Amino acid sequence: MDREDEQRLVTRLRAGDPSAFEAIYEAYRPRLFGFLARLSRRRDVAEDLLEETWLRLVQHAAALDDEARLAPWLFTVARNLYYSWRRSRGGDPSRTSEHDPAWPAPERGDSPFAAAARSELEARIEAALARLSLADRELILLVGVEELTPSEVASVCGVAAVTVRARLHRARERLAAEMGRAAPRAKAG
Repeated sequence: MDREDEQRLVTRLRAGDPSAFEAIYEAYRPRLFGFLARLSRRRDVAEDLLEETWLRLVQHAAALDDEARLAPWLFTVARNLYYSWRRSRGGDPSRTSEHDPAWPAPERGDSPFAAAARSELEARIEAALARLSLADRELILLVGVEELTPSEVASVCGVAAVTVRARLHRARERLAAEMGRAAPRAKAG
């Protein structure tokens, strides 16, 4: 979504236009769900937090600034809701022991070989992501998957952009190490 379209949507949303909400929902729902699902590693939690994210948008729509950037705003809300959920459970948000690396599912229309190859790679990536700390996983998802800029990620996470860049560099190194650890071993024969 280009910046002008985004600004028009924010203005319409502030004015209470339901079609503006629908357009924002359609544009960001899959991205927010993917982010929350990969953070929480639980579909039910991701669905609940996503619903709460949309409720927060509706509640705060009139207070949005005309210059508000939707992606950072929405991802900040989703991230904060996730951390609140973790705190309410009394769990350590850096632990990832309850993960189910069973998504994303292969897309329809692939050849069986292509689906199997992609599925294997996706499973390796998801497993490597799951072994990362929550902070590393969050950065990789926001920059690598959601394509937010380091400045936008800094806004979402409440840190300086230079800090995001340094942490992202280390997170990518750790992801690469985890991917190497999970690489399939060639059979001797």
